[in-house]
Amino acid sequence: MSNLVTPMALRVAATLRLVDHLRRGATSPEDLARATGADADALSRLMRHLAAAGVLEESAPGRYAPTRLGDLLAEDDPSRQRSWLDLDQAVGRADLTFLDLREAVRTGRPQYEDRYGKPFWTDLSEDAELGASFDTLMTTREDAAFAAPVAAYDWSRARHVLDVGGAPGGLLSAIVRAAPGVRGTLLDLPGAARRARERIAAAGLDERIDVVAGDFFDELPVSADAVVLSFVLLNWSDADALRILARCRDALRPGGRIVLLERAEAPAGGTRTSDLYFSVLDMRMLVFLGGRVRTDREWAALADAAGLRIVSRSGPLVSPNVPLDSCLWELAPH
Repeated sequence: MSNLVTPMALRVAATLRLVDHLRRGATSPEDLARATGADADALSRLMRHLAAAGVLEESAPGRYAPTRLGDLLAEDDPSRQRSWLDLDQAVGRADLTFLDLREAVRTGRPQYEDRYGKPFWTDLSEDAELGASFDTLMTTREDAAFAAPVAAYDWSRARHVLDVGGAPGGLLSAIVRAAPGVRGTLLDLPGAARRARERIAAAGLDERIDVVAGDFFDELPVSADAVVLSFVLLNWSDADALRILARCRDALRPGGRIVLLERAEAPAGGTRTSDLYFSVLDMRMLVFLGGRVRTDREWAALADAAGLRIVSRSGPLVSPNVPLDSCLWELAPH
């Protein structure tokens, strides 16, 4: 806890894909330097530290192999830790804003735009590779996460579902598969919408799902029986979340509902692991975006301030391979 050496060493190892290179037979620093384009001496010192930290083991003088812990940094590990830590990919790059945590705590403002020159979502929309890396990471987890919320709500009551900020499209695709009579519209920023359109077409669902490029702070492009916000509002401050909810409320058809899927609060008396996951996500929202992971009480207050009442709450919804459970709220105008 007293230094940044090991956390940053892990991120550099992930970015250079050291474990995958080791598995392919590049076991010495010289071999790895050629494979990664790194400096052999500096890489040797990095590997020595990773061995001291238990990530690598020196199988022979100057020869290294991953330990069981180090295997988590392999590309094919189900945890996807390598991608989460990769400094060239969306989340690993964004995590560098924690170097400015003091400023975030001092001011209450997110630090991503100060470091990179544009807000997080704008950056991902405009940088195709960065955006694709985020979609891949989120799809890996969200495909597993969506089975429970799709089963928890009767989507067949809606003829038209509008998924606001719904790229890359995993949830809406799951909804229309589960409810054959439903048509969908997905709204997201241009870059995210383009990638979602490609993914939905590849799944053969483009005749049932329309993808629209736009901004959910503007008037929404269509009305719907169900307007979905899936892991969207945690990215935004209360003031911005109220603006988004107002747009969603205005897009409801008579009798329509807003369906809100968000991370569940860590349960009272829960494990330290659940508390830690909740707080890590909340701190990322603070530093990346100025958002927050809300408690049930905070969700109720936000809904009321937006002129909405909570009709039902389902959850926590437990999903495999997803460390933080979710809840589904059904909201209707007062």
